[in-house]
Amino acid sequence: MDAVETVLAKMKELGKPVNATLLATETGLDKKEVDKAMKALKEQGRIVSPKRCYWAPAE
Repeated sequence: MDAVETVLAKMKELGKPVNATLLATETGLDKKEVDKAMKALKEQGRIVSPKRCYWAPAE
C-alpha cells in the first residue's frame, strides 16, 4: 500500500479529524511523506478540513 492509501485508511480508522503529526505517529511514516500524501488527497478532493490544520476523509 502506498503512502496516500495508508494515510487515508488510517484517517478512516481513527474516525475523527486529525493532523499530519498524529498521522505520522500512527502510521509510522515520515512526516514529510504524510504531508505529501495529504497534499495529493486534498488535490483529489478525498479529504476535507473541518477545522484549521485538521483533516478528515470526504463523505
